Amino acid sequence: MSEIPETAGDVVWQSSPPGSIYDYIRVASFSIGPDGLIEQWSLRAEEQFGLAAAAVIGRDPVEAFMPPELRPRGHGRVAEILDGKEWTGVIPFRVPSPDGGERAQGLAELYVMPSRTAADERAALCIVVDVRALRGIETDLAASQAIFGQSPYGFLLFGTDLTVLRANRRFATVFGGDPDEHRGHTVHDYLGRAEADRMSAALQRVLETGESVTDLQIVGSAPGGSDRRHWSINLYRVHSGTGRPIGVAGLGIDVTRRHNAAREAADARRNLALLNEAGARMGNSLDLETTARELLDITVPGFCDLASVDLYQALLAGDDPATGSSDGRGELRRVAFASAVSDGPLAGGEGEGEVGVGDLHRYRFHSPYASALRTARVHTVRGADGGLVHTTLAVPMVAHDTVVGLVQFARAKGSEPFGERDRALATELASRAAVCIDNARLYRREHERALILQRSLLPPGDPEAAGLDIACRYLPGSAESEVGGDWFDVIELPGHRTALVIGDVMGRGLRAAVAMGELRTAVRTLALLDLEPAEVLSHLDEIARGLGAPGGSQQASRVAHKSRDADLGEVYLATCVYAVYDPVTRRCTFANAGHLPPVLVEPGDDPREPAMLLDVPPGLPLGVGGEPFEEVEVDLPEGALLALYTDGLVESRDHPLDEGLNAFRKTLTDPDRPLEDVCDQVLGSLDTRHGEDDIALLLARIQGLPSDAVGDWRLPREPRSVGRARELARTQLLAWDLEGLVDTTELLVSELVTNALRYGDGEIRLRLLRDRTLVCEVWDAGLVQPRRRRARDTDEGGRGLQLVGLLSAAWGARRTPRGKTVWFELALPDGESGPTELTEEQLLSMF
Repeated sequence: MSEIPETAGDVVWQSSPPGSIYDYIRVASFSIGPDGLIEQWSLRAEEQFGLAAAAVIGRDPVEAFMPPELRPRGHGRVAEILDGKEWTGVIPFRVPSPDGGERAQGLAELYVMPSRTAADERAALCIVVDVRALRGIETDLAASQAIFGQSPYGFLLFGTDLTVLRANRRFATVFGGDPDEHRGHTVHDYLGRAEADRMSAALQRVLETGESVTDLQIVGSAPGGSDRRHWSINLYRVHSGTGRPIGVAGLGIDVTRRHNAAREAADARRNLALLNEAGARMGNSLDLETTARELLDITVPGFCDLASVDLYQALLAGDDPATGSSDGRGELRRVAFASAVSDGPLAGGEGEGEVGVGDLHRYRFHSPYASALRTARVHTVRGADGGLVHTTLAVPMVAHDTVVGLVQFARAKGSEPFGERDRALATELASRAAVCIDNARLYRREHERALILQRSLLPPGDPEAAGLDIACRYLPGSAESEVGGDWFDVIELPGHRTALVIGDVMGRGLRAAVAMGELRTAVRTLALLDLEPAEVLSHLDEIARGLGAPGGSQQASRVAHKSRDADLGEVYLATCVYAVYDPVTRRCTFANAGHLPPVLVEPGDDPREPAMLLDVPPGLPLGVGGEPFEEVEVDLPEGALLALYTDGLVESRDHPLDEGLNAFRKTLTDPDRPLEDVCDQVLGSLDTRHGEDDIALLLARIQGLPSDAVGDWRLPREPRSVGRARELARTQLLAWDLEGLVDTTELLVSELVTNALRYGDGEIRLRLLRDRTLVCEVWDAGLVQPRRRRARDTDEGGRGLQLVGLLSAAWGARRTPRGKTVWFELALPDGESGPTELTEEQLLSMF
C-alpha cells in the first residue's frame, strides 16, 4: 500500500501499480520471540523457503537453516539481536526437507530489527531477500541501462497511454534536447500527421494484441532539417513481473542510407529496363512519327508523368535538319504527346503556351527550350506556381552531332524531382530516339528516291495504245528498296502499231533496277528504229553482255570469243518478251528471250478451262549470246485477252512453277471483265506477298481498228498515180469529216508518192489510218530509205521531205519484208484550231 496526499490532512490509500519493485525482489519476513525461536512465518517466507508455518514456528532459526559450521556464530548474533542490536548481512542458508535432509542451499540478505512484545520482552523482526533475485535485478538494470544509454539505435518506452516514459541518448541526439525532456510526448510530436497516425495505430495494436511489429517503415524529418529520413521501427509489448502489460518498447534504426542505396539500385534497374525496352521497341518501323510515339510509350509513366516530342519541320519535309535551326528558333512540329495524369499539352511556341499534336510552333530565343536546342544540352525547367508540373527536362535530340528535335519529360507535383541519374537517362533515351528518327529520315528520303526511280523506269500512268485496252501492275519484291529488275513497257510504233514488252533482270534490288533501266532504254531506242522483234532481242542480247564488261558490248564480244569461262558474277542476265501488235490486221508478232510464254484468253472459251499458253520459242536469256531468236505471228481475235507477266507472279518457294502457272491461267477465264478488275483478281488470288521476287503484270484486250477507219489502195507505177493518190486521200478525209486536214494531207501524200515513183520500185500502196491521230503510209518495193537533206539554193528539188517534216507531227521510214514504208502522222483537229500553216521563217528555212 502507498499513501498519496490529496489535500492538507487527507490521505488516500491505494494498491501499488503493476511493475512494483516488490514483484521482482520477493521480500519475505518472520519474527523471533524472546526465547530465540521462530514466532511468526509470513506467506512470502513459505514461498521463498518452501516450508509451511507449521513446520517452522517454534524452531530455532539457526538450527533450522544454517549449516553446522556456522551455527556457533549464528547463536551469538541472535543473542546480540535479542539484546537490542540491529544487524544486516548476507548469510548462507539451507532448506531442510521433511524427512530431515537438505533440499537446497542459498544466500539471503537478512535485515534484523529488534522489537518488543506486549509483555515488553525483547524480540526481533527479520526481513529476508534472496540474493540471487537481487543479482538478477542488478543484471537487468545494467542491461536496461546499456540499451538506453549505450545503444547506437534510438529507443523509446511508451506507457499504456502511448506517451513516452523513457528515451535514450541516441534518440535525443536525433530529435534534440535531453532524454528526460521527451517524457510525456507522443509520436505526433515527432512525425507528420499521416506517419504519426500509422505509428499510433501500430503502437495500439501491439499494446492490445501483444504481437510484435518488425521493420515498420516510417518517413519523416529531424527537427530543424529538411531532408527526408527513413526509419525502420520494431515494436514489442513490455510486461511487469506479474505478466501484466505496462507499455510498448520501440527500437528505431535510421535506414536512410540503405533506403537511398535500394532506391538507387531500383532506379538503376529501372533505367536499364527502360534502355533495354528502348533498344527493343524503337526504330523498328522506320517511321518518324511512330518512333516518337514509341519513345513516349516507353517513358510514360515509367520515367515521367508527361512527355512530348517536337521535330524540326525541315526534317519532316525531307530537308537537312540543320537548315535554319542553329539558333534554336527553327519551326518545329509536335509529333507526339503522352500523359499519365492529364490530357493538357506541354508548353511550346512563341508565348510558351499550349501546343497540340500536329501544331507548328517556335520557341522564344531566350527560353530554356530554345537554349537546349541551340546548345544541345539538357535544361531543367521549373513549373509555374499553381500548375500541374513541378519540373520539366528539356532534352535535345542529337543524332550524328545534329539536333533534330526536342523531347520534354515532365513530372507532376507529388512525384520525386529529377536527379542526375534521371538527366543522364533522359539524354540517353533522347539520343537513341534521335538516331532512330534520323535513320527513319534517311530511309524516307531513300524510299522517295526509290519511288522516283521506279516511276521513271516504268510507263507513266495508264499506257494507251491504238486497238488495245491496257492495264498493268508492278509489285517490288523488296519492301526496303521498292525497286527491282522486273519491267514492262508499252511503246507506240508507226502505223498505230504497239510494242508490248515485259522483262526480268535476274537479281534483286538497286543493282538489278539499274540494269533494267539500261535495258528498258535500249528497248525503246531499238523500237523507234522499227526493227523486227527478233532483231530487237538480238541487239538487246549484245547490250546485256556489255553491261558487265568495262568496255561495253564490243569489248564483251571480244572477251566472249577469247574465253567462255568468264566470271558469271559480273554477267547481267535477263529474260524478255517483245511483241509487236498491228491493230489493222489484229496480228501480233512475238519474240522470246528465255521468258515465260504469254497467256491468251479468246472470247467464247470455256470458263472452266484454264487460259491458253502461246507456243512461243523461249530462246536463250539476254546476256548469254550465241543463238538467234525466233519470231512467231499470232492472229488475235477481237476481244481476246493477252497477258504478259514475270516469274514472281507464278513461282515461289511454297509452290513450283507449274502449279503457279495453272493457278494464274485459271484466274483469266473471263476476258470480258474490266482489265483493272482482272488485275486486282489476279494479285488477290495468287501468292504475291512472298517477298522473293518482283512481280510485273501486263494485260491487253484486243480491240482492232474498225474497217471504216482504214483506207488502203494500190496504185500502179505511173505518173498519174500522184493525182489519183491525192484524190483518194481527199475523198477518204471528207468521209471521215476531216476537211481541215485535206489540203495538208494532199500535199504530203503527193510528195511521198512522187518519191516512191522516182526512187522506189514495184507497185505503190497508199494507206490511211484513223485512230487518235491520222497516219498516212506509202509502200513500195524499194530498199533504199529516203534521207532528209538540205537543198542548195540553185537546186530545183530536194525539199519534199523538209516540207513533210515541217507540216506533219511526225514522219519516218521503216523496212518491210518486201521493201519499205514511208509514213507521216497528223494530229486530228480539236474543232478550234485550223489547218497547219507554215510561217515565213519555216518556208525560208528550206532554201
